[in-house]
Amino acid sequence: MFLSLRRNVDWVLFFSIIPIIGAGLLTMNSFSYDNHFFDRQVAWAVISLTVLIALSFADFRFLKRADILVGLFFVFSLMLIVLFAVGHTAKGARSWFDLGGFSFQPSDPIKIIVILVLAKYFSRRHIEIANIKHILISGLYAFIPFTLVLLQPDLGSAMVLFFIWLGMIIVSGVSKKHLLLVFLAGIVSFALLWTFAFKPYQKDRIVTFLNPLSDVQGSGYNAYQSTIAVGSGEILGKGVGYGTQSRLKFLPEYQTDFIFAAFAEEWGLIGVILLFLLYGIVVWRILANAMVGITNFETLYGMGLAIFFMVHFTINVGMNIGLLPVTGLTVPFMSYGGSHLLTEFAGLGILMSMKRYGRALHRDDTKNEFLGA
Repeated sequence: MFLSLRRNVDWVLFFSIIPIIGAGLLTMNSFSYDNHFFDRQVAWAVISLTVLIALSFADFRFLKRADILVGLFFVFSLMLIVLFAVGHTAKGARSWFDLGGFSFQPSDPIKIIVILVLAKYFSRRHIEIANIKHILISGLYAFIPFTLVLLQPDLGSAMVLFFIWLGMIIVSGVSKKHLLLVFLAGIVSFALLWTFAFKPYQKDRIVTFLNPLSDVQGSGYNAYQSTIAVGSGEILGKGVGYGTQSRLKFLPEYQTDFIFAAFAEEWGLIGVILLFLLYGIVVWRILANAMVGITNFETLYGMGLAIFFMVHFTINVGMNIGLLPVTGLTVPFMSYGGSHLLTEFAGLGILMSMKRYGRALHRDDTKNEFLGA
């Protein structure tokens, strides 16, 4: 049992995540007088880590079956549809199933499902990926959940789904000409979304992104306060529990959307650099596991998972320092919430299970097989 556990789990990855979880818990605890967020997050962290280890022992080769993936895609897409009828509304978005003591957000696991579906699709067609029809068909797989999530409305998760698809298109070897067409299509899609889909507050966030100081008492308040919090941390930070922006309630949602700003205020530039290094190690280990996948399916899944974490982290940090519009995305492993934690660790558990069937290939050989060279 011990030898199997040692072999299945990527312990460098595992022990890189632990201090990130600890940083989130410490930040929550320093500003929560009743420790409500801290206590619940500890429980979810333990459950999620257990799920990671348990899934690393499972055999996920059945996920290569198209009927299984189509079934999963259908079930979770149906959940997104059912949300419009019975979903719980929070922060203006009907994104949650309220199950009493636990709320479940289907837009989290659907991201992993989309990664699996795209990995399956591209793994069978990587040689002929230059054909633009495969870009369009794969785009449909992402477009369905993208639209359902956007209509909740949850702009942040919809952006993640789009960038997962775009990233996996790029690593699959799409031609530069077709990539340009994708970007042009994205511009047209954005214009249509702006005209027909975006809610007024979502438009305000984007306008505020272009001019953060245009409405600091209104739509730009959150971004303005988070920028102040990050900057006030300076080099060494104010110390744990001494972040005035959070303690005095100027910084909203310090346990979820703006936990990075709260952390930066307490720990300063030094703490932020260490946090970036830890996330860098996480992405590196995910990619390292991906590149020894036994087939293109495992490799593409790992690449998609790395894109998933990078997009989440980049967008959240960007909105915390005023470089990107506020979208409500969490910081992986760090923000409060059980639904996203379970999804993240389940995704890693599947990756570690796949590693057991991997093979050690020379990097160039792996790259050639992966890109269909």
